Amino acid sequence: MGDYSKALEFYEKSHQIYEKALPSNHPHLAKSYGNSGQVYNNMGDYSKALEFYEKSHQIFEKALPSNHPSLATSYSNIGQLYNNMGDYSTALEFYEKSLEIRKKALPPSHPDLATSYSNIGQVYNDMGDYSKALEFYEKSHKIKEKAVPSNHPNLAGSHLSFAVCYEKMGDYTTALKALKNAYEIQQKAFEEGNAAFSFTYSRLGRVYRSMKDYSKSLDYFQKCLDIDKKTLPENHPDFGITYSNIGDVHRLMGDYEKAITFHRKALNIQENVQCNPTDCATTYINLGETYRQMEDYTTAFTLNIFLN
Repeated sequence: MGDYSKALEFYEKSHQIYEKALPSNHPHLAKSYGNSGQVYNNMGDYSKALEFYEKSHQIFEKALPSNHPSLATSYSNIGQLYNNMGDYSTALEFYEKSLEIRKKALPPSHPDLATSYSNIGQVYNDMGDYSKALEFYEKSHKIKEKAVPSNHPNLAGSHLSFAVCYEKMGDYTTALKALKNAYEIQQKAFEEGNAAFSFTYSRLGRVYRSMKDYSKSLDYFQKCLDIDKKTLPENHPDFGITYSNIGDVHRLMGDYEKAITFHRKALNIQENVQCNPTDCATTYINLGETYRQMEDYTTAFTLNIFLN
């Protein structure tokens, strides 16, 4: 697991030196704030990450020309946080500002443009506009195909994005094909157990759940969980998502006690960290559905009232 406390300690020491040696609007100070923001983002502490990203952004706005690529990266970082927190309209606003700068400052085949298109696609995906999401994912993928080798991890990211969209559209065969493409690239690029596999396993678990292959689904969710336990802090929002997914598979298999156990584990995390509200709502829905299927209508009704 990344030693985030150690990383923050050294970034803070670095920042203290910069503060003494540099003027208050120097770009190095902005990068220093950004480094700390990135660590908090990786930890899933989005409010703290936003605090540091905004400090960084304020300096960049004063120190750099309006079309500087570093300013585009800053807009992109803030957009990612808002997307993680479920504020999609604000995320889209920041991502579009980033894209506009990159269009002016970078050549049309630059990988950062691919990142911008992918980020915007992600927001549309989360908003449920899958055709729009695919449009932006395709733009991103075409740039990556020209800019990086065929086994580059960035191309795996494209296939994962396609997979998420097709899964949500109910096209499980195409989603599975995209996931296998991503996995093949990752196997060549990373050692088994690398954090990059976590998301792939999670999406495979979701697709197999939708295809009613529950044993395979559980296997992949467990693989995701095993990696996350080694690479993430124990209260990271991603654990809430995985526990909820595992709980839902047990519900579908009719093992309601196990389902409740995992949904409660999910809520214990989601109610105590700043997670995407949609993820938390999904857990409440799944837990309510479990109690309904157990014919415990009072508890199911109570959870529904809480959600509304």
